[in-house]
Amino acid sequence: MKLPQLEKLVVDALEDIKGRDIEVINTTRLTSLFDCIVVACGDSNRQVRSLARNVQDKAREAGVHVLSCEGEETGDWVLVDLGDIVVHVMQPAVRSYYRLEELWGGKGPARVRRATTAVQTTDEG
Repeated sequence: MKLPQLEKLVVDALEDIKGRDIEVINTTRLTSLFDCIVVACGDSNRQVRSLARNVQDKAREAGVHVLSCEGEETGDWVLVDLGDIVVHVMQPAVRSYYRLEELWGGKGPARVRRATTAVQTTDEG
């Protein structure tokens, strides 16, 4: 699956379960490990786990191999590794503390896109 299709699949899966503040950050110029990260918020441990599980389920249905998933036991921050895309689903307090958007997109050439139903492209870097 090509990267734009995988991005859309991830964003749609997050929106299906009412994920909030979804951002797609292009990291191709910062690391060769993955092409982008997707960061989203859930309002509770249960919702964070449900969001991450939905991403995994939709990816598998589309034939995408889920490399790993970390953090499901607590649900404060769940990471889903899809190879080209790494998805971070967090509770708002955890997200504001770690500020991944600044780490990966605030300095340097990374591109941050705020996702809506159709993935929008707005440069902030």
